[in-house]
Amino acid sequence: MGFKTQSDDDEAVSEINVTPLVDVMLVLVIILLVTAPLLTQSVNVALPKTASTTPDTEKQPMQLGIDAQGGVTLNKAPIADLAALETTLQNDLASNPELTVHVYADEAVNYGKVAEVMATVQHAGIAKLAFVTVEK
Repeated sequence: MGFKTQSDDDEAVSEINVTPLVDVMLVLVIILLVTAPLLTQSVNVALPKTASTTPDTEKQPMQLGIDAQGGVTLNKAPIADLAALETTLQNDLASNPELTVHVYADEAVNYGKVAEVMATVQHAGIAKLAFVTVEK
């Protein structure tokens, strides 16, 4: 390797040092040689076969709605008071122990009303309660 010392003349050095380029290229070739055999290996997996089925209508969640005025509906049928709601939910829970209730509450309804409805659902014995939100 030849090193130039600073001389009296101020000439620009027009030589390209290719040693770092060769080093980088050799590293890339080694990486390619190591990873290329790994790309051709595969594992055969026997996936299970399925058939299309219709959703079970008995397992549909109950839709509990609370409108802006505080009115309560169960599956789009109006409910007179919370005691009637609790009785209806207990009867449905007896026939379906995995009953799920989805709550649709208007954004203008008072949170106290929502808390009362949630307490009624809990007193009915339902453990699966979910809130449904609608994107605007």
